[in-house]
Amino acid sequence: MWFSRKQADQLPTQCAAASAAPAPTQVTTKSRGDAAEAAAKAWLARAGLRWIESNYRTPGRGGGEIDLVMRAPDGTLVFVEVRQRASASHGGAAASISGVKQRRIIFAARHYLLRFASPPPCRFDVVLVHGTLGGGDGPGPDIEWLPAAFDAS
Repeated sequence: MWFSRKQADQLPTQCAAASAAPAPTQVTTKSRGDAAEAAAKAWLARAGLRWIESNYRTPGRGGGEIDLVMRAPDGTLVFVEVRQRASASHGGAAASISGVKQRRIIFAARHYLLRFASPPPCRFDVVLVHGTLGGGDGPGPDIEWLPAAFDAS
């Protein structure tokens, strides 16, 4: 429902406060994504990768984002895209990584690599988180790691 500024100022404060923020128990897309990234980060760390940075974004509009930047034991810089889907009804997590999404990740990675005088070897991994995380109904998460899932060529 839309209100004019004057009408909104006249709403009871508890009503305005309730609509401003989600309830603490409400699960949002952001909280599910954060939980999936945390699970992927922990899983990759157990697999031997070292965490460097999370949620690297290029400046300005129209850029890209890298969910996790990790370092492999051999020194390779690993750009990780984390995708989570509770079900496979729309193709699952892997189906959501389109060519456009890959180009945005590659753009962000190229921007990230500008900080190096001599860029290290790098690759693009994908971590798929299937199922629910953090107290949701249903089976627990199943994590699938796809090293070198796509390349920048």
